[in-house]
Amino acid sequence: MDGDFFRRERPRTPQAVQPHSFLAPVRSVLRAETPDVYADLLARGAREYHDFDWFGEHPPHREGDEELVTLRTRRIVLEAALAAAVRREPAVEVRRGRRVDALAVRAGRPARVTGVRVGGETLRADLVIDAAGRRSPVPGRLVAAGCRPPVVYCHRTGLACLCRWYQPRAGGPRDPGRVQTGSASAFALAGVFPSDNDTFAVNLVLSTGDPTRGALTDPAVFEAAARRFPATAAWLGLDPEPRSAVLAMAGLVNAGDSLVHTNPTLGHAWTARALRPWFDAQVTADRGNERRLAGSAPPPDRRAAARAACAFEDPVVMRARAHVRHLLLSADEVERHVTAWLAARPEFAPRHDGPTREQWDALIPA
Repeated sequence: MDGDFFRRERPRTPQAVQPHSFLAPVRSVLRAETPDVYADLLARGAREYHDFDWFGEHPPHREGDEELVTLRTRRIVLEAALAAAVRREPAVEVRRGRRVDALAVRAGRPARVTGVRVGGETLRADLVIDAAGRRSPVPGRLVAAGCRPPVVYCHRTGLACLCRWYQPRAGGPRDPGRVQTGSASAFALAGVFPSDNDTFAVNLVLSTGDPTRGALTDPAVFEAAARRFPATAAWLGLDPEPRSAVLAMAGLVNAGDSLVHTNPTLGHAWTARALRPWFDAQVTADRGNERRLAGSAPPPDRRAAARAACAFEDPVVMRARAHVRHLLLSADEVERHVTAWLAARPEFAPRHDGPTREQWDALIPA
């Protein structure tokens, strides 16, 4: 599995090697619909992390607290567990190492996909699922067959993500203790993604227009920059073994890969009602981060900064924040808790714990 993760080329899914965390809805579906897959996922090294684990001792239980669990794992671990489950199905035939060349389409209004063509063979099917991600050739093939172009909601984040994977050395420390996993400067974000089997990713995010972005693909420069943020410095202070190059990706996807492909007569109303609000909220957050990191927005106000800071002091706020993070409640539910937290702390002011621009630029070779 590690060999596939660190050495396999996947040009259509550049996000596959980026850090992942699976939120409560993913975990709930796996546990309810495929408990064998969920058990296999944990057996392969995925770890559960409850948002209240930050406090050491969980506050008194409230209904719904059991859902506030993130699965910390690389994407490939989930893929391996799903693939193993498919192989166990007696009615499923798996063909590997073969590429679909074209769709088999029956002409009409509308045209209908009746299978796929692989080499000189046509495989007939009642249902064909496109799982090729955002760079899939299928939409183009459908248009060429006479179908209408798919409806796409898309926005550019203007953010670039760079990460590098690490693993503790044999006999060395495994965890830096109770430290937050995120830090920020005025122009860059830094974070750590603890993952399966003791692996973890150090992650830097900055504007795609930042002139230092290209230099950060040098491992030495990347690590020097990451050590200037308290969160990532704490994990790099464990002297871990680097397991990858610096992996860069722009065109970030925080609202999900190719979220829904469906007949709009069946799915559009539900999609607009249930999913569009989360998409719009993510667009707003992305645009805010893009403007701030590019230096074209004012610094965050007290309230914006408090939404994150107060959660790590107050279990009530952490609970509200976790419900939003896991897509269980809208962000409006957090605001009354933030108001009370700020009222009790009139001295609170936003601050960055990362490097200044001058310190950052000094790390970049001329």
